[in-house]
Amino acid sequence: MRGVGLSENKGAQLFREAWIAGVHAHFPGEPKAGYVTPWEDTPEWERSAAGAVHDQVRQFLQLSDGHAARLSREQKSRFVALCWTAQMYKHFTNPKPGYVADWAELPPWQQETDADVFEAIEKSLS
Repeated sequence: MRGVGLSENKGAQLFREAWIAGVHAHFPGEPKAGYVTPWEDTPEWERSAAGAVHDQVRQFLQLSDGHAARLSREQKSRFVALCWTAQMYKHFTNPKPGYVADWAELPPWQQETDADVFEAIEKSLS
C-alpha cells in the first residue's frame, strides 16, 4: 500500500476531523475510543480510506459543477457510506459486517455523521 501524500493527507485529515466532530454531535452517549481516535493515532489503512473517500466526494462535487450540493442530507450520507464501503473491501479480505453494512442498516448517528462529512468537504471547496 502506498503512503498518503501531503495533499491527500490534508483531505484525509479533513475527513477524519469531520467524522470525529460528527460522532461527538450525534453519537448517543460515550463513543468507542476508535470512533474518535485522533489523526496522529489513526491506522494507516484508515488514513488511506479517509483520503480516498474525501477525494471521491470532492470529485463528485466538482464533476457536477457544484450541483451535487443540492442533494438531500440522506443522499449525501449514502454517497459517503457507499464510498467508505468500497474502501473496506479494498483494505480487508473479509471486513466486519458493520464495516460494509448497507446505509439503511447503519445507526442514525452514523448516517448523520456521514452527511456531516460530505458537507464539511463541500464547505472546504467553497
